[in-house]
Amino acid sequence: MILDRIQKPNDIKNIKPEEYEELAREIRRFLVDKVSKTGGHLASNLGAVELTMALHICLDLPKDKIVWDVGHQSYVHKILTGRKDAFDTLRQYRGLSGFPKRRESEYDTFNTGHSSTSISAALGLVVSDELNNGNDSTVVAVIGDGAMTGGLAQEAINNASKLKRNFIIILNDNNMSISRNVGGLSTYLSNARAGETYIELKSGVQRTLEKIPGAGEKIVRSIKRTKHSIKQLLVPGMLFENMGITYLGPVDGHNTTALIRIIQEAKNIDHAVLIHVCTKKGKGYGPAMENPSLFHGIGPFNPRTGLPNNMNAPQSYTDVFAEAICREAGKNDKIVAITAAMEDGTGLAKFQEKFPKRFFDVGIAESHATTFAAGLAVGGLKPFVAIYSSFLQRAFDQILHDVCIQSLPVVFCVDRAGLVGNDGETHQGTFDISYLSIIPNMNVLVPKNAWELDAAITFAATFPAPLAIRYPRGKAYTGLSEFREPICFGKSEIIYKERDIAILAVGSMVESAVKIRDEFKQKGKNVSLVNARFVKPLDEEMLDQLAQTHSVIITMEENVINGGYGMAVLRYYNTRHTNVKVINFAVPNSYVEQGSRDDQLKECGLDLESILKRLETELI
Repeated sequence: MILDRIQKPNDIKNIKPEEYEELAREIRRFLVDKVSKTGGHLASNLGAVELTMALHICLDLPKDKIVWDVGHQSYVHKILTGRKDAFDTLRQYRGLSGFPKRRESEYDTFNTGHSSTSISAALGLVVSDELNNGNDSTVVAVIGDGAMTGGLAQEAINNASKLKRNFIIILNDNNMSISRNVGGLSTYLSNARAGETYIELKSGVQRTLEKIPGAGEKIVRSIKRTKHSIKQLLVPGMLFENMGITYLGPVDGHNTTALIRIIQEAKNIDHAVLIHVCTKKGKGYGPAMENPSLFHGIGPFNPRTGLPNNMNAPQSYTDVFAEAICREAGKNDKIVAITAAMEDGTGLAKFQEKFPKRFFDVGIAESHATTFAAGLAVGGLKPFVAIYSSFLQRAFDQILHDVCIQSLPVVFCVDRAGLVGNDGETHQGTFDISYLSIIPNMNVLVPKNAWELDAAITFAATFPAPLAIRYPRGKAYTGLSEFREPICFGKSEIIYKERDIAILAVGSMVESAVKIRDEFKQKGKNVSLVNARFVKPLDEEMLDQLAQTHSVIITMEENVINGGYGMAVLRYYNTRHTNVKVINFAVPNSYVEQGSRDDQLKECGLDLESILKRLETELI
């Protein structure tokens, strides 16, 4: 196999051009085989094979640098930099990360995981190289067409237009077919305009004309106006051209030779240049090409059929949310739903089918989604904004400034809250209780099970102020179904009322709290169990009542300890009831790395064994 000849970085430079196509096929077979076992981001990597090969052939890594936007398309890069043999551990606990990680390899230039960051980061590397080494390296930012909708990417492009040295931005467009007419003409124009001969000729002609007494500068201005008018007709990238960034392409992203040629030409340009590359997401694997959304991020699957191994997966919290919001929208035509390019992941695809005019996908633009929702609320609508916890962080200022200062009735459906598993530290939803709770006028509701999430959506449909509903990834807990106390604003639910010890559990930790209580009961201890439900506002009346009959309060949550529910409870008791001992169980104030959720719970001291062991010590 050709792939076997690539054992370390830059080995691909020894591969003959006539072997490129076969190498690409071998890489795709390798990816399908490995990801089918571990799960991961498959479709995006299959689409970026030739592009990654071309970059590694053209660049001198690690002196030259590649910054991958989001980074879920970096698997091929990892293969070509000597990490092929580690792919059996992909996204596993203490294994190979599914994203670029600087600690993993010097060839991973910048840690990524969220969208639209690559151009900003790469621009920083360009400027630092200029200041430190004098333009010694080539820096490339690879960004997808979806990520270009992010405001951060637009801000960075605006900044990059001022550069006076080479900087390559590659726009990996996997949502656009290549038109032969436009593509052929554009390739010709790109090659001509990027080549050294053209650049030198253009500069020479301009200098010569400017020397003509009296008329030279006027002639140059006239030619430039004519040139720009022709570009407007012929060059598809005038948005970038008008900002001072040379546009090259579109180029076939699955033609390695063409990619090599255009990248080499782009390196000759003495300012920022954008190469428009058209690729097919899922390229080379039928099931992924037919359903790229499913194979964007997929668990283990059958490589022959493409079917997920967990075809009979139980109902998830996302499924519960999807059904509930569709039901409420059927009763209230003021309800609208907003997503930031995640209609499938957040469950809003069903809403889109039923209520297309009330569904809004704003692209990868969480900040805009939030302020857009604020405008909808001012206009008399009831917006539900469904965003993953780790991505909602990107809209913090808009939540605070545009929604909560005005106390607008926007509902934030915070999916993937808590520990999320194999995507690692960039995707953990372990900060949302903290960052949402510090905002005045924000209210945070955390349901304990499937029924309560359903009821929470009904409650939210008529709630007149900002509200965040937080729920985890995966299987919806169906235990405690007999406890269905109606949701009352700001009130917790006391499930078992005893004395001495009380466990106050938040959301996903209620299931664990039931098991902890059972262990205590077997030892003859009296234990109350409280479903915290509202972490903001704090149910102070309930806390006062517990203080009368309980000497120990245990809090449990899947959020960092700082700023979390447990800290709020501890602060309250330290102020009002100093005789009560408070024991907090939460995620440590650190970033939780990849692994299964069980691995992560154990690492955080939130698994059953760790909690019981600590309580044995604390309660002596």
